[in-house]
Amino acid sequence: MSDSSFVDYYELLQISPNAEPETIQRVYKMLAQRYHPDNPETGDTARFLLLNEAFDTLSSSDLRISYDNVYQGHRARPIDLFETKDFTIGVDGEANRRMGILCLLYTRRRSDPDDPGISLLEFESIMSFPREHLLFTMWYLKERNYLKLDENSDYVISGPGVDYVEEHLPNNKILYKLLKAAESGSTRAGAKAEADPEPTLS
Repeated sequence: MSDSSFVDYYELLQISPNAEPETIQRVYKMLAQRYHPDNPETGDTARFLLLNEAFDTLSSSDLRISYDNVYQGHRARPIDLFETKDFTIGVDGEANRRMGILCLLYTRRRSDPDDPGISLLEFESIMSFPREHLLFTMWYLKERNYLKLDENSDYVISGPGVDYVEEHLPNNKILYKLLKAAESGSTRAGAKAEADPEPTLS
């Protein structure tokens, strides 16, 4: 399964990869009702079909085991967006990296509240940056109280960090696309850069 066709069912359902079958069923029922094509206000046929795929896969123990093997491989891969010049060059790249880290932590907190942290090693993998290039970014975000370290020494987004993302994200077109892609489980497939963003974190 390629990055372009892979759908993160856990991200789509906004649940933990460790979610119990009862949780999967409860969340699926709620979302399926919301996005059912017959719902005049929130119906979305494409989203509804994806939800059915996710439920069929995750509610079968055999299919879930097979899916989880693929999922772990995809989760460890870098997100292409972070390899573009918008994240690697100069002051603008630094500002975008800060917002990118907050967006990743925001998504993790929403989908996996029991385990919302991301380690520095995982950030290195997801963003394709050596830790030396991330330490200044992390220091700044901690100084502004946008993130903090949990008991496992993983980074987690704080309340002020959530507020900052929601307030400033619409001004950053590239990272807005990244966060919107998470809603359909396609962070890695749907987060290609299309336009120069407006750095918003200073």
